[in-house]
Amino acid sequence: MLVLVECQKASVFPASNYNDQLSGGDETVFDATQSAFGNIFPTLGGYDEHVHVLGDLVFNQSFVTAPAPVHPGLGPIYNNTSCANCHHSDGIGLPTAGDGQSSLLMRISFPGADANGGPVPVPGYGLQLQDKAVYGKAPECKVNIAYAYRTYSFADGEAYELRTPTYTLSNMYMPVSGAYLLSPRLAPPMIGLGLLEGVPESEIVAYADPNDANGDGVKGKANYVWDVATQSKQLGRFGWKANTASILTQVATAFNQDMGITTSLLPAESSYGQTQYDGLKDDPELPDSLLHAVKYYAQTLAVPARRNVTDPTIKRGEQLFMLAKCGTCHRQTLTTAVNVAFPAISNQTIHPYTDMLVHDMGPGLADNRPDYLAGPRDWRTAPLWGLGLYVTVNNPGYFLHDGRARTITEAIMWHGGEAAASQAYFSNLSTSDRNAVLAFLNSL
Repeated sequence: MLVLVECQKASVFPASNYNDQLSGGDETVFDATQSAFGNIFPTLGGYDEHVHVLGDLVFNQSFVTAPAPVHPGLGPIYNNTSCANCHHSDGIGLPTAGDGQSSLLMRISFPGADANGGPVPVPGYGLQLQDKAVYGKAPECKVNIAYAYRTYSFADGEAYELRTPTYTLSNMYMPVSGAYLLSPRLAPPMIGLGLLEGVPESEIVAYADPNDANGDGVKGKANYVWDVATQSKQLGRFGWKANTASILTQVATAFNQDMGITTSLLPAESSYGQTQYDGLKDDPELPDSLLHAVKYYAQTLAVPARRNVTDPTIKRGEQLFMLAKCGTCHRQTLTTAVNVAFPAISNQTIHPYTDMLVHDMGPGLADNRPDYLAGPRDWRTAPLWGLGLYVTVNNPGYFLHDGRARTITEAIMWHGGEAAASQAYFSNLSTSDRNAVLAFLNSL
């Protein structure tokens, strides 16, 4: 029997059909428990769900050294043994170094730019330090973290404390000739990555204002980076400096650099050319089927819904957030492109609170290490969806690129540079109004 189906052109979903709770559009889940960041897109099923579950299993699997019957390939040098050991419950990591639950890695490079405009690798170390090694091999170094604490006051006299980290290296397996640059990176939450990947480049670039043409003091620029998957320059979307173009590249790089596991995308060991190199002819170690399953898992993690959106204090906090011009960078609404090949992320109105651009955040947060077009003081606007669940999912929660902020208040007060006026606005609010802003942010 022949069945005729009427085709309709894609159209914009009516704004009246959306509500403030649907942070991830159709891919929003109403889960405010410790599992809030680990849910599959609710629109998926069948074989799509099977691939997501397979990726979840690999994401949570601890890898071991080769040869081994299952999950071989760890090392010889690495930062952790599984994806989940850094992205705890698919959420934020722990800003520690050296232990099994640490989620902080250290970028390293020489000043200058390579042939593609990216950071310059340090001979014998590359672009990332691996502080662990398999039996019989030497870690590249030990990363040491020390904090200095200082108390400040808001305009109304209420005190708050900020802690400033200092990072040093010791036990380096070989000396480095010349001054090197370091930059710590904390494992971020995994939610909504597929939706962010689906936002058209044209929409992101439209928000850029690198010369501050409108005179509001906020610039913002797109970071264009070398993408190993396409062998071309692409818009950077992921990472604390928007230095990765796609989820596939992000996943393959994490396997290679964080765990020492090779793939068809990055078939050379991170230790290649170093004394730790194992010399085994077993690359690539992770099959394409598993690489793409983990990519699909990361691509299809849902976004938790907002909570208590009609609460008067939260609504007041949202107004103050906008009056402080925080929404200039933390843009409430983005729209994904029409994608007939991937309907789950197609034409979705989402509320991630990011413009996906990099901004000068001032000297306090500067790592003084450029990364393609992202300068020494530049950081990508972090998405705020799920922010209020950090403590629930990863108690305690940590904030900013290196986890120095232990509360949302501390994270706000670290904002400088293009965000200095917004930080000052928050600092000069009354206690009740600051608490309203925090209540709004905790509703996301």
